[in-house]
Amino acid sequence: MERHEIEAFLTLAEELHFRRTADRLGLAQGRVSQIIKKLERRIGAPLFDRTSRRVALTPIGRQLRDGLLPAHRQIQSAIGQARTAARGFAGPIRVGFSASWSGEAVIAAADLFQARHPDAEVHIREVQLNDPLGPLRADEIDLQLTEFPIREPDITAGPVVFSEPRGLMVPARHPLAGRPSVSVEDLADTTLIPMTGEAIPQYWLDAVYPRRTPAGRPIQHGPGATYWQEAVTLVASGKGVSPASLRAAHYYSHPGVAMVPFHDAPPIEYGLLWPTARETARVRAFAELTLRTARTRKED
Repeated sequence: MERHEIEAFLTLAEELHFRRTADRLGLAQGRVSQIIKKLERRIGAPLFDRTSRRVALTPIGRQLRDGLLPAHRQIQSAIGQARTAARGFAGPIRVGFSASWSGEAVIAAADLFQARHPDAEVHIREVQLNDPLGPLRADEIDLQLTEFPIREPDITAGPVVFSEPRGLMVPARHPLAGRPSVSVEDLADTTLIPMTGEAIPQYWLDAVYPRRTPAGRPIQHGPGATYWQEAVTLVASGKGVSPASLRAAHYYSHPGVAMVPFHDAPPIEYGLLWPTARETARVRAFAELTLRTARTRKED
């Protein structure tokens, strides 16, 4: 039996009405009659009893329906699942990043994602640290690669993609600028320039811009910066110091700023985030590729 014959037979077996069957299949009523007659000739027996008032299955018709229906439903389910999976990777996926080196990892993953899913479109944008979760919650992006820690009930914190050594941006003429490394305890003798923004989680600020050293000494906070470049400018102007990834020195160089590595601070971890309620196969696949490409780049 051909597929159109199976569909015509099972639809008529359900509707028991030629016009309604034709409407459901998008065929002419005469075409439905032709398909059923051809099928009956192939079977060698009537499948329906037809009168001017009613259509009913014959015993052989009921036997054929009962035999075909489970397999047909299984086939339809498999086709539906395949279509759903295909839709999950077609169309745009919007990805954010908060640092240039995070953007490089996202772009590498995007190239691989589009190679595997030619119908997919990847849109990439920068997310400012003064509102690190705003675009996710506003449904402007689907996932992002950003600095951890993030602990939010509506946001899934995925795997750590990579980590970077932590350094301290200091004015070029600052006493710490000439050292080979600094300690977290040295922050007690400085003024920190933190990022500012009402949308920044307080626990994130506490982790990046602490108020006390591990020994309990207070750390003074100075003027805040709304954007990263502002922090660089404030440091260069002698307004304070600011912790950052050591890699920042290669992306945001300034003649008035020196980057000194910490020898006792934990690295900065960069991980993937996405809204828990909007997790899809597409988001999971992109997250997996981002993690894989980042590890490959590190090994290379």
